[in-house]
Amino acid sequence: MPRTDNAEELTIGAVARRTGLAVSAVRYYESEGLIQAERAPSGHRRFHRSVLRRLSFIRICQSLGYSLEEIAGQLERLPQGRTPTEADWTRLATRFAGDIDRRIADLQQLRDKLAGCIGCGCLSLQRCAIYNPNDVARGLGAGPRYLLGDVATDVVDLD
Repeated sequence: MPRTDNAEELTIGAVARRTGLAVSAVRYYESEGLIQAERAPSGHRRFHRSVLRRLSFIRICQSLGYSLEEIAGQLERLPQGRTPTEADWTRLATRFAGDIDRRIADLQQLRDKLAGCIGCGCLSLQRCAIYNPNDVARGLGAGPRYLLGDVATDVVDLD
């Protein structure tokens, strides 16, 4: 029976060229268990074409700030030993959507509030005198309190 394009095995160089990754990165992801290769009789690595999607997923997730541990946690939801189906990827996407939505909301909040007082204690903006007078936001905890979800009305004057 002739092989289909999906069953074609790719060399590590072909995988690297197609994904835009360095060969060393492909080897690293394999060593971390994020992708799997088979060995040809010659000992060379051979990859199923389906590894292209996994590597593309890894690459884009990393560019968006996800750690390899977080990415591995998502990829664990895919079946091992067979090419993931559209239904498998849909299940992963559905479960991953909540985290993506949370990150989008956090980024939107950062975009919208970064030019104003964020409650970090620097007191470098004129607005800080209004929203965080005398750094009262420190009573709410460490860090940029207004980016972490607190609001100026939550503060209690500590002085």
